[in-house]
Amino acid sequence: MTVIVTAVFYPKPGRKQELAEAMRRGIAAVHTEDGCELYAIHDAEDGTITMIEKWSSVEALDTHGDSEQVKILRADIADLVEKPGVVTRMTPLPRGTQEQGQL
Repeated sequence: MTVIVTAVFYPKPGRKQELAEAMRRGIAAVHTEDGCELYAIHDAEDGTITMIEKWSSVEALDTHGDSEQVKILRADIADLVEKPGVVTRMTPLPRGTQEQGQL
């Protein structure tokens, strides 16, 4: 079953662009993980950076949580965030067309 995740990152004041750049290496590493279908950051209007993720299964996501790739990401951004990120797991509720009704 597909799993969707949002992860909201809270940059230190004036460091949002630097945070986004610092995430580049970790994102590239995560893209190599089995089960990673989407792992993309977005500039949110509230001043945060939001990651939207799509994983092929709960097992793949669970493996990702303790992966070396995530350790890279965390290390690269540690000095750029104000507080821990908020991670939310979601299960799709497809509606409408297959193309538009789900990630």
